[in-house]
Amino acid sequence: MTQRVRVHCMSVSRDGIGAGHDQSFEQPFGGAVNPMSLMSWVGATASWPNRTDEGGTRGFEDYISRDFTRNIGAEIMGRNKFGPQRGPWQDHEWQGWWGDEPPFHTPVFVLTHHERPSFTLSDTTFHFVDVTPREAVEKAKAAADGKDVRIGGGISTLREFIDADLIDEMHIAVVPIELGDGVRLWNSPEELTDRYHLERITAPSGVEHHFFWRR
Repeated sequence: MTQRVRVHCMSVSRDGIGAGHDQSFEQPFGGAVNPMSLMSWVGATASWPNRTDEGGTRGFEDYISRDFTRNIGAEIMGRNKFGPQRGPWQDHEWQGWWGDEPPFHTPVFVLTHHERPSFTLSDTTFHFVDVTPREAVEKAKAAADGKDVRIGGGISTLREFIDADLIDEMHIAVVPIELGDGVRLWNSPEELTDRYHLERITAPSGVEHHFFWRR
C-alpha cells in the first residue's frame, strides 16, 4: 500500500485564519483566538482522542474525527504546536503541553531550528529535527512502519507542506466565524484546486468540511 501524507481535522475561520499572533503558554492559539471557537465541533464528538469523559456526539462529524487516527504511523508538527518557546531550548525538563499521555501514539517529528534530544511519553516519541519539509516526510515515512503520515500543524507548517506539494489529501473544517486577523491558511480554498479536487459538505453544526485529494 502506498504511504500517503494526510491532514485531518484542521480548522480555520470563514476568512481562512487558523491561529492568532503572539502565541504564549496561556494562549496556545495566539492572542485574540479562542481555540474552542475553532475546535468545538470536533471536541464535541464521541471519538475525538482528546476527550477526557464519556459521551459525545455521533454522526457525520464523529465519523470524521474517527478518521483522524486511522492508519496513521507518524506525525509532523511545527515547533509552535509543541510549545510556545522560541530560540534555543532553555528547559529540557518541560516536555510540551500534551501531558504525560499525548494523544498521538506514534513517533512525532517536531520541526525546529534548535534541535534537542528525543524523548518518549507513554507511547509517543518526540523527535526534534532541523530539516526541510521533504526531508521531514522522508523521516516520518521511515518511522511510520508502512502507515500514513499526518501533518498536524500549525497553520504555517501546513502551508509550507502545501507549497512544497507534499500533501496527498486534506480535510479542512471551515468554521462559520470571522477572525479578521491572524495566521492565514488561504484567502480562498479555490487557490488549491489547480492541484486538488475539492468537495464541500456542510454539517448540522454549520461547519463546512472541505475534502481535498490530488488530481
